[in-house]
Formats: sequence, C-alpha cells, structure tokens
Amino acid sequence: MARHRTRKRPMSEINVVPYIDVMLVMLVIFMVTAPLLTQGVKVELPEADAEPMDAEQQEPIVVNVDAAGKLYLNVGDNPNEAIDGATLVQRVSAILRRRQDQTVLVRGDHAVDYGTVVAAMVLLQQAGVPGVGLVTEPPDTP
Repeated sequence: MARHRTRKRPMSEINVVPYIDVMLVMLVIFMVTAPLLTQGVKVELPEADAEPMDAEQQEPIVVNVDAAGKLYLNVGDNPNEAIDGATLVQRVSAILRRRQDQTVLVRGDHAVDYGTVVAAMVLLQQAGVPGVGLVTEPPDTP
C-alpha cells in the first residue's frame, strides 16, 4: 500500500493573495472618494430644488441680507429697517431664550458677496443659534 504523502507548508509561508485583494479594494475606495473631498460640489444659490418647510412649524426667524449687504430681521417693530450686527445678535439671542427650538433662516440676495452671508451666519452663531438654514428659490423651469 502506497502512502499518500501531503506536503505540509511551513509556518513561514503565508498566503498573501487575500491581503492583496483587500488592499486593492481599499485603493479603489480612496481613489474614488479623494477627489470628492478636495473639490467639493458646485452650488449656485439662491436657486435650488429643495423641499419646502412644514407648514405646521412656527414662523421662523429670517435674516435678510440685501444686495448692498445690509441686514434685516423679520422680527421686531420694523422688519423693513436695516439693523447692525450687534442689534441682530441681541434680538436673536433674546428670542432664543424664550423659544430654544426656533428655526433660523438666512435669505441672501444672489448678488451679495458670499462673505457677507457667512458674516451674518457667524453673528447668528454668536447669538446662540445651533443651526442656520439658507433660503433658496426654486429654479426657473422652461
């Protein structure tokens, strides 16, 4: 009777094929995601296809930034009167002390500098607003 002898592999021989497969999959994932992280997404405001807010929610605080960069607040005695940054912070923080779950939106004119809209958002952050939404118009459909 002939003995069938199997060759035992020594412990020093490791099968690296599965590790190469995993490495190649990870390489593909990094190659696909890296450009998305560095380039970002091109956005043209103020037109966007966005879902409207629920009608059941209370009326949000809206900060308007006109083309000249002036700030307006829809809450107060005269919503058509321009206010400065300190007044904006003071009024919004007073409202948030009474209603902490209040929605706050920024409505920036499409001609205004993006930095001006960001400055308004920073003022709202100083007032204690946890998150700010941007108001957009639906795009014109032919």
